[in-house]
Amino acid sequence: MTAIKLVYIANVIFAGYIGMISLFSPKLSAATIFQNSYQTTDIIRLVGCLWLSIAILSLFGLWRPMTFSPVLLLQLLYKGSWLLVVALPALRHNLAYPSGMAIFFVVWVLVLPFVIPWSEWTK
Repeated sequence: MTAIKLVYIANVIFAGYIGMISLFSPKLSAATIFQNSYQTTDIIRLVGCLWLSIAILSLFGLWRPMTFSPVLLLQLLYKGSWLLVVALPALRHNLAYPSGMAIFFVVWVLVLPFVIPWSEWTK
């Protein structure tokens, strides 16, 4: 199995789970996924929609890996942006932030550049 398919499988499992919990049980999501760093608002549901969409697109990516690979670029961009704009300043100023999510995002930002099929996009 190729690395890109493993990433798609991880997206289906993790983004799917987080998306469903955030969308349908935002209080549980705020307590667990967001580690009570943020108030429970409908923004958590919005984020749940994003993660569930990533999971669904990744499911399609299992059959057409190159066609759906831009979803990996989207993840690289938004996870990297969140780390730089939200997590890093919170860490520097001793503010609350979901550290578990930050660790997961760091891993993903380090892995995705090696999985994204850059050469396929330039053909």
